[in-house]
Amino acid sequence: MLNEIDVILNSTNDATIAVDMNGYITLFNKAAEKILGLNEKNVIGEYIEEILPSTKLPYILKTGESELNRRQSIANTAIITSRMPVKDESGKVVGAVAVFRDISELLDLTYENYKLKEMQSMLEGIFNSSQDAISVCDENGKGLLINPAYTELIGLSEKDIIGKPATTDIVKGESVHIRVLNTKKPVKETRLIVGPHKKEVVASAAPIIVDGELKGSVGILHDLTELKRLNNELMQAKQIIRSLEAKYTFDDIIGNDYLMSKSVEKAKKGALTPATVLLRGESGTGKELFAHAIHNLSNRKYNQFIRVNCAAINENLLESELFGYESGAFTGALKEGKIGYFEQAHGGTIFLDEIGEIPLSTQVKLLRVLQEKEIIRVGSTSPVNVDVRIIAATNAPLEKAIEEGTFREDLYYRLNVLPIHIPPLRKRKNDFYPLILHLIKKFNQEYGRKVESIGDEALSLLKNYSWPGNVRELQNIIGRSMINMKFNETIIKKEHIPKLFINDKQTNNKEIRINDVKDSKGLKKTMEDLEKEVIRNSLKRNNNNRTDAAKELKISIRNLYYKIQKYDIEL
Repeated sequence: MLNEIDVILNSTNDATIAVDMNGYITLFNKAAEKILGLNEKNVIGEYIEEILPSTKLPYILKTGESELNRRQSIANTAIITSRMPVKDESGKVVGAVAVFRDISELLDLTYENYKLKEMQSMLEGIFNSSQDAISVCDENGKGLLINPAYTELIGLSEKDIIGKPATTDIVKGESVHIRVLNTKKPVKETRLIVGPHKKEVVASAAPIIVDGELKGSVGILHDLTELKRLNNELMQAKQIIRSLEAKYTFDDIIGNDYLMSKSVEKAKKGALTPATVLLRGESGTGKELFAHAIHNLSNRKYNQFIRVNCAAINENLLESELFGYESGAFTGALKEGKIGYFEQAHGGTIFLDEIGEIPLSTQVKLLRVLQEKEIIRVGSTSPVNVDVRIIAATNAPLEKAIEEGTFREDLYYRLNVLPIHIPPLRKRKNDFYPLILHLIKKFNQEYGRKVESIGDEALSLLKNYSWPGNVRELQNIIGRSMINMKFNETIIKKEHIPKLFINDKQTNNKEIRINDVKDSKGLKKTMEDLEKEVIRNSLKRNNNNRTDAAKELKISIRNLYYKIQKYDIEL
């Protein structure tokens, strides 16, 4: 029994000192040794006041009264102590005991407790303010916690979930909580139907492990309908492909060739005037680069630069995107209405790429902007003044479009105030080397390489190619060539350059033989492969001019854009 008491006294964090009725020390535990810096062997049997002059135990022996929770300093240590007499069965004082603790430990514990509460409050705040629907269950699969986002998404309250099985909210599918508890492994992106409203969601969950033991599961739900909406918005954003600021200047235009120099010189002069600019050139020649540079050299450079790909926006949406709309203008319109790109570009520049693809109905309104400097939102009759510099671009022959009645002649003359023709790469032979060096520098930074230059044989090979994709295609070839190089190679050689498939003779004669297609691919995949090849060949025959290719294929330019994106056709 005495051994057990000794073990208990020496395992506690409270320091304990006991004296007999004469004041001689009879007990001195490990905690007392630690606080006072004394050894038990050296103090047992010694008179207490000789060991601790500031002790009050003799006073307790004399009075027989207890003193509780008194603050005292011992050996330069602040302590909280309680002193009590030890009495026999008759009530006679036969000794005294002091129990004390270092205050710093209590302060540390208090601070730690405060921090834990603070962290708990912070975690609760994050949990409850998260936009993700979160639920937590215990190791038995019973609901522990749900946040407000969960309630809003699922349509079930805390009383419906807390303490209930994790399958309570499942209408169709297997509970991710149960799968986690069974496997002790995370579960990702599982489709479920949940709640009274039968919401389609994507669920992920992970185990909660504490000291190596499974204590529960935490799950996150995402509304799939919302994800679909966001994905549609992302796709639309990719189609619109516009920028809110001009990134490039004339310093970014690489080229000393005579034709290119003339175009740059004309663009620089035009940038200093308010004149409308019409950029002409094949796909990939750098029309957008010129538009950025013109804006950045103009007195509008500190204002907005809005880029709009007119061919990439649905015809039904183009007018409202350009000019904005009023509340209730059409089904699906925002209640508060929306300002269009022209109003966003007020005081700055708007770059209308693929201008030849604007429908005639919208061309009339664009003409009004050029003539009257004002727009009328869809669903409104009140004009809004706009101060916008227009830069248009096209790779289509607008003159031919005028003859065919698909482009207004009066709009053409309004746009063609300052026409700038950007020469194709095949006519800029002297620019190949500086362009390639510029691209090498660019890809060195992106790929972490140290390529220095290109060999004469490789350069000659590139110069003799027709380049229907122009600078955009050259950039692709140089990037792929550097990927083909070993890390210790510094010069692009002929063997590094990928095979150039766009050999006119080879391409035009290329055919797909249906009999060569494996039956296992199925009709749908076979037809898609055939359609992809037909589109690719048409684009190559037309030097990547999408307008001419669309006409050759007898489909709309927007349908062609869709199929190029669908089949990931490289231009």
